[in-house]
Amino acid sequence: MTAESQGLGEEAVGWTTIQVALERVADRLIELYDLLNQLDAATGDGDLGISAAKAGTGIREFVASNPPAEGDLGKFIAALGMAINKAASSSMGALTATALMRAGKEARGATSLDGALLARMLRAADAGVQERGQAKPGDKTVVDALHPAAETFGAAVEAGQSLGAAAQAMLEAARAGRDAAIPLRSKIGRAAWVGERTENQPDPGTVLFVNVLEAAIGE
Repeated sequence: MTAESQGLGEEAVGWTTIQVALERVADRLIELYDLLNQLDAATGDGDLGISAAKAGTGIREFVASNPPAEGDLGKFIAALGMAINKAASSSMGALTATALMRAGKEARGATSLDGALLARMLRAADAGVQERGQAKPGDKTVVDALHPAAETFGAAVEAGQSLGAAAQAMLEAARAGRDAAIPLRSKIGRAAWVGERTENQPDPGTVLFVNVLEAAIGE
């Protein structure tokens, strides 16, 4: 499937499209249990898959308790972030909560998400993750995929591309960021402790983020 076929070819994204995307994301996070644990074991403490699966379960429960309805998407997204952090208390949960709360703040009062608003939300999420994680591009963290994704989406929207085209460009930028980080040495968190062992290893956070994007847009 493509982003165009998942409802992102429209001028704005509404409640139903968001619910379906979140259900796909939840499923993908649970499926990633073994892969993320293996990747994290090579560079960290080997429990990212556990956190991801818990986050997936948290998303499922949150969506089931908050079905689509006309209302404030900003509050919904911020509350989702807090629910994920509660379900998966971890570095990943805290960063996800920060990202979604920053994005939700941008969307406060909105009942649908157009390209310009989504671009602001992504950039706000990126800034929040960099601040909370004290990371920047090149430190071999999720930021290496998140930052180019947010910037590429914003540039595509500003150039007049459809949401579907902008989403595809965002995904390709995230994949490129993930791949470019592989030869780097981790500089942040537990992964930094093992130094050169992180070189030529995929960063688990970038792998996670790319998978979330793929699931969200229906890849």
